[in-house]
Amino acid sequence: MTTDSESQKVGLIPVTLMVSGNIMGSGVFLLPANLAATGGIAIWGWLVTILGALALSMVYAKMSSLDPSPGGSYAYARRAFGPFIGYQTNVLYWLACWIGNIAMVVIGVGYLSYFIPLLKEPVPLTIACVAILWLFVLLNIVGPKMITRVQGVATVLALVPIVAIALFGWFWFQGETYMSAWNVSGMGPVGAIQSTLSVTLWSFIGVESASVAAGVVKNPKRNVPVATVGGVLIAAVCYVLSTTAIMGMIPNAELRLSTSPFGDAARLALGDLAGGTVALCAALGCLGSLGGWTLLAGQTAKAAADDGLFPPVFAKVNKNNVPVAGLLIIGVLMTIFQITSISPNATAQFALVSSVSVIFTLVPYLYTCSALLLVGHGHLGHRHTIYFLITLLAFVYCIWAVIGSGAQEVMWSFVAVMVITSMYTVNYNRRHRNPFPLDRPFVRDDD
Repeated sequence: MTTDSESQKVGLIPVTLMVSGNIMGSGVFLLPANLAATGGIAIWGWLVTILGALALSMVYAKMSSLDPSPGGSYAYARRAFGPFIGYQTNVLYWLACWIGNIAMVVIGVGYLSYFIPLLKEPVPLTIACVAILWLFVLLNIVGPKMITRVQGVATVLALVPIVAIALFGWFWFQGETYMSAWNVSGMGPVGAIQSTLSVTLWSFIGVESASVAAGVVKNPKRNVPVATVGGVLIAAVCYVLSTTAIMGMIPNAELRLSTSPFGDAARLALGDLAGGTVALCAALGCLGSLGGWTLLAGQTAKAAADDGLFPPVFAKVNKNNVPVAGLLIIGVLMTIFQITSISPNATAQFALVSSVSVIFTLVPYLYTCSALLLVGHGHLGHRHTIYFLITLLAFVYCIWAVIGSGAQEVMWSFVAVMVITSMYTVNYNRRHRNPFPLDRPFVRDDD
């Protein structure tokens, strides 16, 4: 007989769709226009990025098979490096999850403005965004099975225009159009390829989704690794085929200025009706990914709260093992953040914070790579050298991503790490009375 919490757990296909949906999110629908500033040579940037993303997905897949504990990066960092690094990892990842939702909901509602022009105004846009954010908080409270079903449908809808362009866009693909803008960056080949990485590296954030949500996945030791690698492969194929096709359909000068490259490509091929259909699918795909990221924010906070590293309120669950209080807190924080982004100044600040949130995610990635080498030592058998090389590639991928970030974003991320350090000391002292008595003699490590 299964319990209510067991019946709410999800299988391989829904969690794989969640991974691919979280990775692609809203970014895929803007990538062709972003990459147009460099040109067709971006295809080499994609290949470099896909190698790094696959390496990172294999690191998470192996770690989840060695340690199927829920919490993903947090659980691995805590096991390898102790509670402090675990706490730091969890706070950074938790912040990145719900801050990133603000960007996705704004882009999703922006696509809906194709049908409702009023949504282009700041106040109606903000009201719609807040309402949608709370809709996905409530869907998460219903249970993980509900939210993965919703995201599964949204991901499929998002894949419709992406797959359609990836497969059928080639009928309108012009080699001359593509090659005439092979490298319009004004840089040499190496510099041009490196410039694309500042866009493509961000496109695979979300590879850890399945491992973070392991607590709500059936048979996590088997399903999480498969879903992780499978989700990355789905995203990689969709990214490369669709963006390359569009670069050969729309002249570079027009593509650079496009706010809806997939819609423009569909209109070019099949007319206005197709453009509207693509806009609707893009909106639903963007908004559907909110559910998965909200689920991850709730689950990573719950995993840390269960270990005493987060306030106990985040560990409170209902009969379906859903952290209701934690989700409500996330909803309030997202609402505050969304409202404060109404003014132009706040929007500029939000752009900075959104960039910082990406670095917040990359730090846990680096800790997970290190954790595999520590936790996996003696457990990787004859494949130890292979996993060492894979982990080294993932290290380079993450470090290159941080180097490609702006100096201001890196600075604010470092400030955040210092604040988190002070927060940990307060949290530790709250749980431990006089952990370091002054009357105890000091003992050196080498004594």
